[in-house]
This record gives sequence, structure tokens and C-alpha cells, in this order.
Amino acid sequence: MRKILIVRLSSMGDVIHQMPAITDLARAYPDAVIDWVVEEGFAELPLLHPAIRRVIPVALRRWRKSPFSAATQAEWAKFKTEIRACRYDLILDAQGLIKSAAVARMTCGPVAGFDRHSCREALASFAYHRTYPIAKNLHAIERNRRLTAAANGYALLGEMDYGLKVPLQELPWLGDTPYVVMLTATSRADKEWPEAHWIALAQRCIHAGMRPVFPWGSANEQQRAQRLAAAVPLAIVTPKLSLSDAAILLAGSRIVVGVDTGLAHLAAAVAVPVVAIFCASEPELTGVRAATFALNLGGNGKPPSVDQVWDAVVSGRLP
Repeated sequence: MRKILIVRLSSMGDVIHQMPAITDLARAYPDAVIDWVVEEGFAELPLLHPAIRRVIPVALRRWRKSPFSAATQAEWAKFKTEIRACRYDLILDAQGLIKSAAVARMTCGPVAGFDRHSCREALASFAYHRTYPIAKNLHAIERNRRLTAAANGYALLGEMDYGLKVPLQELPWLGDTPYVVMLTATSRADKEWPEAHWIALAQRCIHAGMRPVFPWGSANEQQRAQRLAAAVPLAIVTPKLSLSDAAILLAGSRIVVGVDTGLAHLAAAVAVPVVAIFCASEPELTGVRAATFALNLGGNGKPPSVDQVWDAVVSGRLP
């Protein structure tokens, strides 16, 4: 039985971009055991893929805030024990960073990854036993699929398939009105779409019979969601959601509209129509991709208008 460990630590979008490669791998080796090392904040995501046996969470982001504390040292020792408990036929660093390569080398088994011309950080490639050239001008999903196929010795066949299985579960606070999820929060202020635009779009959705739903993650994001909902009758501000609950919410929506954020990629992964808004980045290499409907609008310094986004919503899914 082939045992494979994936090292893909973060961020949310990067983790989701690895999912189609996991589907490919499971097709090629149906009996393979596939484990995944990921940052603790994203540990729920790999478990949405039925081919993943075990997730090993790591807390590098948190540990580096107090590296010498007793708690950090104890957690680090436990992590090292867990990651070395199984010998793998292959450890694949699918991230190509120095930190991910360092984690990969702590394991038991041969390590593979991008070659130095393909890595996001070239020095990481020197930690690998086997390296593979993968063009940097490809979309991240395609790079991941090609790397995983090359490292595991199978030909890349079939359409892209995220392969996620979202549990069937009701969210009691949501009600039964058709809804559109609006992802207004992102990692940088320059990636945000103006609040007035969100209000105008939300009002059009209500007239079309879709109730706007505003998720949030941080306190500032919650305040923005509350401001937007206050300006739009019938809109809902979600409670604090786990990633599993966020997947359930997204999977039940008529369409998802979001800025450049990991949850927009999660929406595509659970096969919901997605309109992604880009204001300060370009979508060519990391834009939303889906086997269903996904449309990326705007670009660096070129945010789309309300009319452009609304036209995309109409094209994607109206009741």
C-alpha cells in the first residue's frame, strides 16, 4: 500500500488549490494512504476530501510568536513525534517554501518538490531528494496537478475535480429563503470592494429573490458585515463560522460573490457558481477556477463596477 504525505501548510486558497491534485492522486492509486501536514487554522479543509486519511496540524504561525515558551516547546516536540511516526513512500512539498521544505525534511521518507527554477523560494529545492520542473506561468491548480503527477509517476488525465464532500447539515439561523453569499473580507485593504458597491449589489439581489448573507472572520470584518446588513433590509450577518460550517453555507447558496479571498476558492471547490472580484491583484495565476461556473472580474487597480458584477451574477445563477 502506497503511503504519501502532502506538505501544504497555508494559506486557505493554496490549500484548496491542492485539492484537484489529491483527486488525481486517488484516481491513480485508489488504495493509497494520503496524509496532509497543514497549518492548524486550515486543518478542517483537507478532511473535506474523502481521499485524505489523516491531517497533521502544525502551528508555525503561532509558535513563532513565543518560540521559547514551555508550551511551544512541548507542542513542537509532540508535532515532531507525530510527523515521524509513519514512514512514507513519498513526501511531497507542494508549497515550495523554505519553511514547508524544512517540515518535509523532518519526516521519514524521500522528499520531492519543485526544482529551483519552479519553487516559490529557490533555496527550498535543495531540501528535496527529487525535483521537477513545473512552469511558473501556469495557474496554481495546474502547477499542483502536474507536480503531484510527476512525483508519483502517473499521467495527468481527466478534468479538474476538487473532489470535496460537504456534510449535509442545516444551519438553523439561515432560514429557507434562497440566498447569495457575499464575501466582503480579504487580507488587504486594497483588495476590498467599496461598501457602497456591496450595498447596491445586495439590493439588486433582494429584488431578484435572493437574500444577501455576509460572513466574517475578525472583529473588523464583523463590523463591516453589520454595516452592510443595516443598509440592506433582509440581509443576514452570519455567526462566527468554522471552516466546515462555511463550506456548508457556501454549498447551499445560489451564487457566491467575493473579493480575492480563500472562501471564494472554497465556494468553487464545493461546486457553487462564483463571481470573484479582483481590485489589487491579477487573476491569471491564482484566480477562481471551477468545473461549474466561475468568473473572475477586474484586476490590479481595475476593480469592476456594480453593473459588471451584476451582469456576471445574472449569467451565473438567477432563481
